[in-house]
Order: sequence, then C-alpha cells, then structure tokens
Amino acid sequence: MKKLTNKAYENELARLQTELVKLQEWVKHSGMRIVILFEGRDAAGKGGVIKRITEKLNPRVCRIAALGTPTEKEKSQWYFQRYAAHLPSAGEIVLFDRSWYNRAGVEKVMGFCTEDEYYAFLHACPEFERGLVRSGIILLKYWFSVSFEEQERRFMQRINDPMKRWKLSPMDIESRKHWVDYSKAKDQMVNFTDSKLCPWFVVEADSKKAARINCISHILSKIEYQELEYEEVTLPEVVDSGYQRPPMSETNIVEDVTQKL
Repeated sequence: MKKLTNKAYENELARLQTELVKLQEWVKHSGMRIVILFEGRDAAGKGGVIKRITEKLNPRVCRIAALGTPTEKEKSQWYFQRYAAHLPSAGEIVLFDRSWYNRAGVEKVMGFCTEDEYYAFLHACPEFERGLVRSGIILLKYWFSVSFEEQERRFMQRINDPMKRWKLSPMDIESRKHWVDYSKAKDQMVNFTDSKLCPWFVVEADSKKAARINCISHILSKIEYQELEYEEVTLPEVVDSGYQRPPMSETNIVEDVTQKL
C-alpha cells in the first residue's frame, strides 16, 4: 500500500478543513442538525480525527460530547436519556467521542450491564436511531478498526512517553485481555444495528493520518452543503474621544521568557 507522505497529508488536511468550515457555515445557515459517532477499540485514533475536524471550527456550532461514567441517577434513567440531552439543536454538529454504543462494547465485555440490559439495548437502538433520522437529524456512525499489533505498539508508546501516559487508563490495559471478546461484541453490535437508514462505516486506522483523511473526506461526501458567499466587510473608523489610557508601567506584564531562549 502506498504510504501517505507528510506533505500530501498536510495539504489534503488543509483542503478538507477548509471544506469543513464551508459545511459549518451551511449548517448554521440552513438549520441542519448533524450527529457523528466515533467508536472503535482503545487507541484506534478516534480522538485524533475528532481533533482535526474541530480544529478550525466554531465550538458553538461543532461541539464534542464525551460522556464519563454515568452517575447513580443516570443509571436509573432510560438508557438513551443522558445521550439524548446532548443531541444538536438547529444549526449544530455534535461529535460523540464514544456514544450509546458503550453498552454494546465495554459494558457488555466488562460486565457493567446485565444480559437483559444488553439485549434490550440491541433491540431498542435501531428504533432510537430511526427516530433521530426521521426527526431530520443526519446520523453518521464510524468504527475505527486497528490491528492487534498496532494497538500494542500505540499502548507501548503511551507507557513510555510521559506526554501520552495520561491517555492509557486501567480500563485500556484490562481491555487487552479481552481482545477476542471485544471482537465478538463488535460483530454482534453491527449485526443488530447496521441498516440502510443508519449504516456503520469502517475506517481502517492502522495509519492515523490516512484514517483522518479518509474519515473527514467521507463525512463531507455524505452531507449535502453549499458554499455561502460572504458580504464584503469594511472596518469602521475608530472614534477618538480623547481618552488617555494609564501607562503600561502600572500593569503586571507577563515576563517575555523567549528572550532567554
């Protein structure tokens, strides 16, 4: 397979991020509502692609939903309730860094839900998602696929790099023992929840850069949008009222440490 060069990656990413800005402006203009789910094994690169998507966008338009462990109150609610609270209003894009599919993955494999709760989810999820789509929400679901060897390499990189060690949680380490169980859970999840209306799209993620380019490109191809024309902007003249500002010497200036480098 042809390797993506750094120059080609940076040029294409810049082009795609420009298109994402155009999409953002069209979403605001049209009142569109978009939900994008990012699922996959630990260290598969979900966070990296989300970062590149949001990097140039307005966080008031495109926001990330990354929910933590449910509280006792949330555990007593309808399972989809805490996720539904983060769904977009008109003119918004929401990126779920893991989603309601936690029940089909980590909760199933690690025993955080009962078998009844698990199968109830598998049967209810397609109906929930059909409801979202029929309400006018555009729903895209991506599974980031990483090989056993590449995941191990990334885990070791996190273990040995102090800048990345925070990314490796005890749950990540425990998940390595359950590689086959996660494979079974993923296949079962797709079997129940992949449909023409709400399909799963698999992103081959052993190459992080290729995965980012491929995923963003695919997102743009699945959403119809138009480039808006901006009105010409002229900066107004500053009104001089004669106000005299206090001298800079009276303020606490942050030291310019760059002069010591």
